[in-house]
This record gives sequence, C-alpha cells and structure tokens, in this order.
Amino acid sequence: MTESQNPFEALGAGGFDMNALLAQAQQMQEQLAVAQQQLAEAEVESSVGAVSVKVNGVGELTSVDIASGGFDANDAESLADLGDMVVAAYRDAKAKADALAGEALGPLAGGLPGGPGQPNQLGF
Repeated sequence: MTESQNPFEALGAGGFDMNALLAQAQQMQEQLAVAQQQLAEAEVESSVGAVSVKVNGVGELTSVDIASGGFDANDAESLADLGDMVVAAYRDAKAKADALAGEALGPLAGGLPGGPGQPNQLGF
C-alpha cells in the first residue's frame, strides 16, 4: 500500500469522506441545539384537585397555582393532601414533558441504540 492510498479502501469503504462526516455531525449538533431551545420554551400543564402546575419541555417547574378554598390551611391533613396534590401534578406534568422531549429529540438520536433516556450498548 502506498502512502497516498486511502486505508479504508482495503476495507471496502472507498471514498470515505471525513469532511462530509464532520459536516453531518455539525448539522446534527445545530438541530439538537434548536430542539433543546424549543423544549426550554415549551410548556406543559397538569392539574390534580386544587393544584395546577406548569413545567417547561425540559421538566423544570415554572408555575404552581392553588385554587382558593381548595384546602383548609388550619388542618394538618388538608395541608398534607395539598402537598400530595403538588407532587402528583408535578409528576404528571414531568411525564408529559419527557414525552414531548422524546418526540423532539428522538429523530436526532436515530443512530443511537436505545434512543434518548434509554441506555445504549455502552450503558449510557
């Protein structure tokens, strides 16, 4: 093999173009950045009882609203129930945000085994 030969030709890869691969990686990185920005700006909502919460597309809690008269502030059990409602509403909204992120980022992870949020062959 001479120094001018492409070492990948022996493997049947002929015409391997590193510049094209790098350009494709750059394009995917730009698409990922756009998708992440859109997720940060997206908002999902969930309500449980007197509690309504909003999270952005990356799962960050952005708002909690509690309906007046929905609980008794002087009753420990009512306050405990209120806390449970906040947790339940957040978990539901977070699940919706995760699904939204999966839809937005899934196509960008097309070549990765397992997709977003799932371990690939390397375990991450």
